[in-house]
Amino acid sequence: MTTINSSNARSLDSHSLDLALNSLAIRLAENQAVPIEFVICGGSALILTGMFPRTTKDVDVVAMIRGGVLYSPDPLPEELQKASAEVAEDLGLAKNWLNNGPSQGDGGLFQMGLPAGFANRLKSKTYTSLLTVHFIDRVDQIHFKLYAAVDRGGYHIEDLRMLAPSAAELETAARWTITHDVSEGFAMVLKDLLRKLGYESVAERL
Repeated sequence: MTTINSSNARSLDSHSLDLALNSLAIRLAENQAVPIEFVICGGSALILTGMFPRTTKDVDVVAMIRGGVLYSPDPLPEELQKASAEVAEDLGLAKNWLNNGPSQGDGGLFQMGLPAGFANRLKSKTYTSLLTVHFIDRVDQIHFKLYAAVDRGGYHIEDLRMLAPSAAELETAARWTITHDVSEGFAMVLKDLLRKLGYESVAERL
């Protein structure tokens, strides 16, 4: 099988995501790689933790872990890049099916600072002794989805609605987002979105 362009990538559900990650673990073993741990966010984490059913195009890595300590996924370890490219070839996935998009560059989520208590809330699944995948918690999904909803709108707004945050949860998330973008324009769009979502009191407190 050959890799495909990301724009034509097939949607991944819980079964195909698990297959891809199991295949990744097998490739890491075949390549005699060192143990790998990473944290995923976004749609793949929503799906694999059973928060709600949907599909996604890729697996977003927000952080790596070594010895219990989070570190930047930019760049992804060479062993992981090699194995993920092989899985893309094996399964006909997009070349970037596993990527560090959320934490790329100086403005990435990891680089700008993750929500307080982030590491303590992670859920984990061990695929083999060489691959452990950690999934972000619902609380952190709310943080990331609010930030993405303000920045890009679209399906991130629907995901945020489905997470059904309380006013307190959304206020905490909102205060975190404005540490990542301190511009007046971002704050205005954030408050407008909160009002449209029915959280007028949160918007007024910011």
